[in-house]
Amino acid sequence: MTDAVQSGHDMAPAVKKRSTLNRIASNPTVWRGCIAIIGFILFWEVCSQTKEWFGFQTPWIGKIPPPSDVVVQWVSVVQRPGYWESWYLSFYRVFLGFIAAQIIGIPFGLALAVNKYFRDIFFPPFEVLRPIPPLAWVPASIIFWPTSDLSIAFVTFLGAFFTIVINVLGGARTIDVQYLRAAQSMGATQWDLFRKIILPGTLPSIFTGAAVGMGITWEVVLAAEMISGGGQQAGGGLGFFIWSSYMGGSMEQVIIGMISIGIAGYLSSSLIRYIGYLSTPWQRLF
Repeated sequence: MTDAVQSGHDMAPAVKKRSTLNRIASNPTVWRGCIAIIGFILFWEVCSQTKEWFGFQTPWIGKIPPPSDVVVQWVSVVQRPGYWESWYLSFYRVFLGFIAAQIIGIPFGLALAVNKYFRDIFFPPFEVLRPIPPLAWVPASIIFWPTSDLSIAFVTFLGAFFTIVINVLGGARTIDVQYLRAAQSMGATQWDLFRKIILPGTLPSIFTGAAVGMGITWEVVLAAEMISGGGQQAGGGLGFFIWSSYMGGSMEQVIIGMISIGIAGYLSSSLIRYIGYLSTPWQRLF
């Protein structure tokens, strides 16, 4: 009897893991995504090879290397330590600026939403600074900060900060005021209103702003690395990797850098969406 119970416990994790894999494999969204990616790669390969195969060049796509050449070059690139150092440096700069934007932007956005006097004082200068592109701050950030890493992280911070604040402010102000009045009529304090109504009601907007801000930080950090030279001549980030590959005339490596950015951005945004999925269980009911 004991052996049977023990065997049942051992089989439970395996069954759970198998059911998770089966659920993913049977998900039509996954299959559609895979088919779309494969179809895009085949289309890219054919269009890039038309000059060699059929004697005419496809406009635009025919001027870039085919996926087969990119894969061959990628096999060589992944063996270089500088490529992975570029991944590490770009991730470090993105998350440094992004986390700083979260720590400052979320409380700032909530303060704008819940305090009229705070909003009247700080929202006008915020709106004046918001339209300025983050890349316009690159020269000033190089002067402000002692190292290239900090100056690039500051630019990524700006890229995420304004998006996060606007989403937090908008999410908090869309909460139905009747919820607040009902809670106040039952004796809720200001802290209770914030903790039990305003913050939970704003969480979906916070994670939406975080996901959008993460995409902007990747766009900004790569451009900042190109402009500032990445801070190092070897392993200066994925942006510097792309720029140096372009200057060296290697279009295959340029495409490798672009695909690497796409993968890094997708992984980062997926992580944020997953954390948001776990943090807002009530949204799974609808």
